[in-house]
Amino acid sequence: VMSGGLYSSCRASLRSSTGGASLGSYYSLQSLNDNRVWALPYSIRVLLESAIRNADGSLVTKDDVEKILSYYSGNTAGNVEVPFIPARVVLQDFTGVPAVVDLAAMRDAVAALGGNPQKVNPLVPVDLVVDHSVQVDVYNDPKAVEKNKAIEMSRNKERFQFIKWGSKAFQNFRVVPPGAGIVHQVNLEYLARVVVNSADEEGGDKSAPVLYPDSCVGTDSHTTMIDGLGVAGWGVGGIEAEAAMLGQPIAMVLPLVVGFHLSGELGVGVTATDLVLTVVEMLRKKKVVGKFVEFYGPGVAKLSLADRATVANMGPEYGATMGFFPIDDVTLDYLTQTGRSAKHVELCRSYAKENGFFLVPETDAKAPRYDDTISLDLSTVVPCLSGPKRPHDRVALHQMPSDWKQCLSAPVGFKGFGLKPEHLDDQIEVTLAAGEVHGGGGEKFTLKHGSIVIAAITSCTNTSNPEVMVASGLVAKAAVEKGLKMPAHIKTSLAPGSNVVTDYLIEANLLKPLEALGFGVVGYGCTTCIGNSGELDPAVTEAITSKDLVSCSVLSGNRNFEGRVHPLTRGNYLASPPLVVAYALAGRVDIDFEKEPIGTGKDGSPVFLRDIWPDNQLIKQTVAKVNTPAKYRDAYERIFTKRGFSIEKNVMRPVRTLKRMLSGKMLPSKGKDAWSMLKVPGEGQQLFQWDPESTYIKQPPYFDGMTAEVSPVLGDAKKIKDARCLLLLGDSVTTDHISPAGNIALKSPAAKYLMDRGVERKDFNSYGARRGHDEVMARGTFANVRMVNELLKNEKVVAKCADQLKGAKGAPEAPKTLHVPSMTLDYVYNVAQRYANEDKCDMIVIAGKEYGTGSSRDWAAKGPYLLGMKAAIATTFERIHRSNLIGMGVLPLQFKDGESSETHKLTGLETYTVHLPDTFDEIKPGMTIKVTAKAAPDGVNTTFDTTLRIDTMPEVGYFKNGGILQTVVRQLAK
Repeated sequence: VMSGGLYSSCRASLRSSTGGASLGSYYSLQSLNDNRVWALPYSIRVLLESAIRNADGSLVTKDDVEKILSYYSGNTAGNVEVPFIPARVVLQDFTGVPAVVDLAAMRDAVAALGGNPQKVNPLVPVDLVVDHSVQVDVYNDPKAVEKNKAIEMSRNKERFQFIKWGSKAFQNFRVVPPGAGIVHQVNLEYLARVVVNSADEEGGDKSAPVLYPDSCVGTDSHTTMIDGLGVAGWGVGGIEAEAAMLGQPIAMVLPLVVGFHLSGELGVGVTATDLVLTVVEMLRKKKVVGKFVEFYGPGVAKLSLADRATVANMGPEYGATMGFFPIDDVTLDYLTQTGRSAKHVELCRSYAKENGFFLVPETDAKAPRYDDTISLDLSTVVPCLSGPKRPHDRVALHQMPSDWKQCLSAPVGFKGFGLKPEHLDDQIEVTLAAGEVHGGGGEKFTLKHGSIVIAAITSCTNTSNPEVMVASGLVAKAAVEKGLKMPAHIKTSLAPGSNVVTDYLIEANLLKPLEALGFGVVGYGCTTCIGNSGELDPAVTEAITSKDLVSCSVLSGNRNFEGRVHPLTRGNYLASPPLVVAYALAGRVDIDFEKEPIGTGKDGSPVFLRDIWPDNQLIKQTVAKVNTPAKYRDAYERIFTKRGFSIEKNVMRPVRTLKRMLSGKMLPSKGKDAWSMLKVPGEGQQLFQWDPESTYIKQPPYFDGMTAEVSPVLGDAKKIKDARCLLLLGDSVTTDHISPAGNIALKSPAAKYLMDRGVERKDFNSYGARRGHDEVMARGTFANVRMVNELLKNEKVVAKCADQLKGAKGAPEAPKTLHVPSMTLDYVYNVAQRYANEDKCDMIVIAGKEYGTGSSRDWAAKGPYLLGMKAAIATTFERIHRSNLIGMGVLPLQFKDGESSETHKLTGLETYTVHLPDTFDEIKPGMTIKVTAKAAPDGVNTTFDTTLRIDTMPEVGYFKNGGILQTVVRQLAK
């Protein structure tokens, strides 16, 4: 999507820094002849370049360009909306499948309205990496990778067939098959260009190539990882990404940028994981939600590219839209290190320096300004973890024993489990049975509060970083040499984000010691980090549930919300890979590593952490020896055969026609029997043939009864009168709470739906894998077993429903809510059905701060929409979730500053009327909307003001049309 007609005078020719022929043309920021450009942060310059390159007077106007230029002079930052057209879109399969479902349904809808369904096609390059489907079913087994891959292919056959159909039915749409790695690590090592040459894109003009900054949006919140490479990228909702695919600009409030000044360098024994957990804690306190964070200062040069990527990856955890590191020599060295061609590295160098995207010293005339800053001396960072329930609750390593003890007895909350004194020392003796999935059997052990039952080296956050991965291997090697053994009851796993990791660990002779401790490779995907941890040993499960133990996981991931990693691990700690190994060896989270040994060596002497922790210099030397460009080239050539593989073009990437690979003309060298030979029903057809019997893929109802035009008047479908409160929630309710990705509980509406259709328990798969089926996902909405519904704490409810509130012993089931008219409890889905079908009433949800924090999960908006929820009233919203709600036509209303459900004494037992204007033309972004809470006859009615969190005029249009997808369908149908 490039016109640039309004700024054609800014088009210039780029020559290499070493001279020679033109490398292509580009839109020169210097040619604007406006000194305001150089005060802009580098990340805002990316928005500016996109605006002038795409300015056509319609999608992007001169006024939009002026708004960006007036960032400081006109005080537009944080106050105006601007359009942004990303260079590409990246998807993972959990969010990618529903995106393709929506695109297929949009084709049907356009056809039904008399339009051409072929118009529903991505206009920007789209990459879908299958990485969310593999689970840790088999572990501590030499053939775990093969066995888990076979289970993955069998379990997800319908989904994978549908993905393959999409790769052939849609243009500009490419699929990276299972086993390649995690989307963000593959993006970092392989997909990202840093600078794009339009001639290399599908349909690009080879006679007049245009060069421009690489950028992307993704349907996974950790798309921000690519910011570490100087590529502007962030997570968006699935429905927003679908609109971007179809050429719709992303409408965003011009973000404020917080400058993060780094100085010094990391000390001995301190890892990038320790750094990012420190940054997360600092920026959460700084409150950077919805802002860009840009790193600068002398400390930046002391961080490797992998360290920067680790920090950028956890942008969602510190709340920022981006955590951006500008391009510098470290960036270019990484491109060389990961096998990109010398020609492309030179192109990136020349373009970045010529067009103002190359990091310059703070004293330089073209160095950007930051009105708000924060600083960190890297030498002050200490080893740490985060937990037990949130990524920003950092705990210094030496404070873990005391912090854990406090957490056990503290009131239930983010830092408390509420145990009574008489239960603090509860424990149980357990004997493992022999099992095929872990290779153990017969071992006896004791479980208590704080016992570790899952230890996972997982997640692109850390597996993309060779130094921490090598460090984990060196810890394992030293531990094995000293004779330490892994407790048999701990479920251990290693799931690298790319095949490269396995290659360099093998060459360094570090994979075998990891395997000796149970950290063998189980697959290449997200696994434990997203809740695909698989089942625990039955004996462990029984012990935890029978004694209600607060068992723990330790993982090198980026999220540890309660209920995410595994339903039975109530304490979950994020840590560096070497610390994951150390804690697993210790078997408990309350160990004092300074004073207590990890275990006893084969010589009978105690072994402390300091005895097996590697020297920094040894780590760096090992990485330098084994982490070579050839490994990256070889690893990705094993995914794609050389035929069609383009190394000497700008980057190391296959030509953009994976359709050739899937047709058999270009078969992957691995997995061709499983993936490439997968038969696709309806192959070659432009309209998908929906199977009514499928429990994985279903035509969604979003476009049912849709008309070509929309009335200018708000009808009953939009008005909210006498609505019931479906749930009353507290702070930091995550998208995992709203729409879980993990296990489907046996006692849940979703499980009943599946079993009624002949699906056995072993074939339930996960909610994430069934996101292509709206009936399953609607029943899974608000189904996280750890969600706390404050409505059930009301004294009237407690008195009336005492027997129902007792619950059942055993495995956690889906949460319940109150059907107010009958004062009875039932699963959330069932109560929503009663309100919709029996009571014929609207529904809302009331929440606290940071509602919708966590993953960029479109089903956290789709699910509530399908339940009949018309509005969410919250103290604050997380950025992506707010956007997703609007994208589904659900109103986000925010309490005024200093106000909340508590200050208004709302109980959730009231009925609620939202006083919206009569016409859509009267709706303005950020306007005040009154809400009346009508109490029961013995209560007091309350009217309060809220802020309408529709932030831009395009979002008003989305609400008018019933959502962003409906908006696009009506446009395409015309």
